[in-house]
Amino acid sequence: MTEEQTLFEFPCQFSIKAMGKSRPDFDLIVVSIVRQHVDDLKESAVKTRPSKKGKFTAVTVTIEATSKKQLDAIYQGLTDCPEVMMVL
Repeated sequence: MTEEQTLFEFPCQFSIKAMGKSRPDFDLIVVSIVRQHVDDLKESAVKTRPSKKGKFTAVTVTIEATSKKQLDAIYQGLTDCPEVMMVL
């Protein structure tokens, strides 16, 4: 399998989860990074869930992924963000 090959067939629905310490704008930070790489992101595509004690927040964004390159760019943007602790 070459670097550009993947097990996914594009386009496809793909969920990206980012976790970080709870703060009022964490979901906006995550969404703004994803929007840099996705043209049409609807509000219904974003789900936010606080941890049991409320210290952390998980934001799941479901997109119509168009390529491995697009997914790699989103993951890199989220990983580079200091507010994001983990990306799945």
